[in-house]
Amino acid sequence: MRLVGVAVVLLLTVCTSYAEQSSNYVAPRGPGGEHPDLNGIWQALNEANYDIERHVARPAMQLREGPYGPLPAVAVLALGAVGSVPPGTGVVVGAGGIPYTPEALEKKKQNQQNWLDRDPEVKCYLPGVPRATYMPHPFQIFQGEDSVFIAYQYAGAVRDIFMDGPGPAPVDSWMGWSDGHWEGDTLVVLVTGLNEQTWFDRAGNHHSAQLKVVERYTPMGPNHLLYEATIEDPETFTEPWKISMPLYRRMEANAQLMDFRCVEFVEELMYGEWRRHPLDR
Repeated sequence: MRLVGVAVVLLLTVCTSYAEQSSNYVAPRGPGGEHPDLNGIWQALNEANYDIERHVARPAMQLREGPYGPLPAVAVLALGAVGSVPPGTGVVVGAGGIPYTPEALEKKKQNQQNWLDRDPEVKCYLPGVPRATYMPHPFQIFQGEDSVFIAYQYAGAVRDIFMDGPGPAPVDSWMGWSDGHWEGDTLVVLVTGLNEQTWFDRAGNHHSAQLKVVERYTPMGPNHLLYEATIEDPETFTEPWKISMPLYRRMEANAQLMDFRCVEFVEELMYGEWRRHPLDR
């Protein structure tokens, strides 16, 4: 027991020391010499794309009603461990979870039960914000003296972060309208104009067209950023809420974004029924 106590004290000491170092970290300056350099290829290392809330391991499958209650779809059950959700501590800040309205919570539950039919990721739709940040794909930040551009490996998604006060979004879109500015060493991005078809994860967490996201990218060390996003949607949630996670720099010598043209993977799923000569199953 004494050894366990010593180990806990050492762990707490290391964590406290690291937190202090992170809070005192001063990032190298980027183009123009004024703001921190965020250039690089980054990636989240968590299970948020499965479920942004804290969750235990479970089958990642659609449920069908059987004589004894919900049963997993046979096609997904055949995937075994591959068709499962790994456990995750969650990225939602606070113990209360996502503050859904009663109606929105019921829709979330229905989404989760009908995940295979409804999740826009399955159909290769663009992921939206903030989901694009923590999908299991890297993304690259291109920072100029007065410009920021983000390219995502998933589905070739891109975002132009307008740093000159662009005004309101002209139209709703999958990746929204990003209005950025600097607060000290933190890049703050207000994202509006997001359409209501994107989800936050594969667990059916959703939003309406009233969604507003405030992102914060803060350098915490030479190879990681702190990513925070405050979510506001009065049609879906009773109050604003927040997610938080580290983002890690890809360190491989040949780190680069690769092609992931997922449209080609879903053509049969979406349009196969219209083939003149159906494929042999």
